[in-house]
Amino acid sequence: MRTLSYGFQCVLLCSALAAAVVTVGAQGRLGGPATIKVDEIPWPSATAGGAGTSGVSGIETVVLKGDPTKPGLYVLALRAGPNMTIQAHSHKDDRVATVLKGTWYFGYGQKFDEKALKPLPVGSSYTEPPNTPHFARTREQVVIEIVGYGPSSTTYVNAADDPANATKK
Repeated sequence: MRTLSYGFQCVLLCSALAAAVVTVGAQGRLGGPATIKVDEIPWPSATAGGAGTSGVSGIETVVLKGDPTKPGLYVLALRAGPNMTIQAHSHKDDRVATVLKGTWYFGYGQKFDEKALKPLPVGSSYTEPPNTPHFARTREQVVIEIVGYGPSSTTYVNAADDPANATKK
């Protein structure tokens, strides 16, 4: 039987707990006993992702629990509009994601590859192991939840694909 790392076990357990017991705080963060529905997430206006995300312009990010820039558990909700492409990138932390709305097209590899995309409908989950390049595309609006253990980071395989570099040109 294959055993999971302690960190991954914590992420899975905390993900289940975070999904079951949450409340909306003054800044959109969740904590304490309560519940929230996908339709109740307090989305900000779209900017450029957020900490622990790809940084692609137009992605709305809400930190539901914790802080992805600091050590510890965090939970993010991401809403991506239709027809977005996210180039190959990785994160230094171990993460698990679940599709909450729409179909997310996701793949692993050093560069974006349309043929490697797997359609993940609502209820699907996938992993983002540390430093494992992955990419995605949307065809419709998609909402995903990402659970990780920070601090997180985002590193693009090709620095020219990093949306943060587009503002420096």
